[in-house]
Amino acid sequence: MLENSARKDQGSFEDGLGAALKQAGEEFSVAGRPLLDGGVARGRRRTVLRRGAAVTGSVAALAVIGLGGSLVTGNTGSSRNAGEVGAPAAGLSPVAGVLAALLPEGRLREQPGSAAGGTKDKKRPHPSAASVVYDDGHGKAALSVSLSRENPDRLNEDEFSCPDSNVNTFEDCTATTLENGSRLVLFKGWEYPDRREETKWWYANLLTPEGYRIVVSEWNAPAEKGAPVSRSTPPLSLDRMKELVHAEEWRPLVASLPEPEKQAPAQPAPKGLSGAVILDRLTAQLPDGLTVKASGKQEAEYAYVVVDDGRGRSFVQINVQPDMSDVEGDLFGAGTEVLPDGTKVVTREGPGEKGGAGVKMRQADTMRPDGFRVVISAFNAGNQNEAATREEPALTLAQLRKIATSTVWRK
Repeated sequence: MLENSARKDQGSFEDGLGAALKQAGEEFSVAGRPLLDGGVARGRRRTVLRRGAAVTGSVAALAVIGLGGSLVTGNTGSSRNAGEVGAPAAGLSPVAGVLAALLPEGRLREQPGSAAGGTKDKKRPHPSAASVVYDDGHGKAALSVSLSRENPDRLNEDEFSCPDSNVNTFEDCTATTLENGSRLVLFKGWEYPDRREETKWWYANLLTPEGYRIVVSEWNAPAEKGAPVSRSTPPLSLDRMKELVHAEEWRPLVASLPEPEKQAPAQPAPKGLSGAVILDRLTAQLPDGLTVKASGKQEAEYAYVVVDDGRGRSFVQINVQPDMSDVEGDLFGAGTEVLPDGTKVVTREGPGEKGGAGVKMRQADTMRPDGFRVVISAFNAGNQNEAATREEPALTLAQLRKIATSTVWRK
């Protein structure tokens, strides 16, 4: 690994320069391969971070230029006393430069165009972001950082709470409010909740009382999607990720972003029924003999229950959407039943789209003439991602059809 030139005398610098040129030649043999995409989202653990404002030194700069953006991270000094972020390493965006200075020693390459942003949450812009491929000697890993300023008074609680374990599979998650009022989520899970690939996704998501949001994500592969797993776990533990999002070096970058609107325009109330109302009405219509073991909901249009009739747990979910006429298409084609009031009804059963071996799904899908749609599904598993826990779903097609066509959804 290249050494920081500040630690070398003139003779060793010349040795290092030769080594850098040799390394550059070796790296160019594979430089034609396209860089794999990395995502920006929300992001995590162990020893104290080495902090620095910039990667400096002639050899490091040569590595950045000669290796197409690859550089050595770690052991680069500190900006903590100055309170400012120094100039980033040559060839890196400001966010990637700070990230390089904060990471343990390793090689880092910024993804082309990553500074423009990009995130799992497509509805939320990230005006300052970077995606990199990082290698600490134990395999390449994708890392991403996003910075933004937000109004804490308009906090979306869903973004700072752990996923519902009955709907999403994950390894570990904590959501806490810190002593200074900051909100922090630390998450360990998989890129695909059904684990069709073993790509792990860990993240730390921090929102400070003044509205500074820092999100760091990491994967155990060189890209968020579409790349083979290159190591057993992402490179940074959750404790290390917590240290990373709290690093003072991010603050000047976040402070330079535009302030959020003091009072955003009032948002219209969600159309349709709230999740709480849907859950209450669903529970009231369940057949006799079923015990509700768990339940959950979204703000609007969706709810679920986990029921058991003594033969195992069964996951039941329902969507009540006020106007879905534009997606009718072939969903209500051959085999559609049309009720006297014009409601279209289709029942389906077959393998579950998610989950493990043996998962079955039954579904009743209905559409009123004005586009009001109710879809209810039952599975022979306790959640959407696990293997079958019983022979058949707890509700029959006739029972699902009765619930979906009930008049309670229009009250």
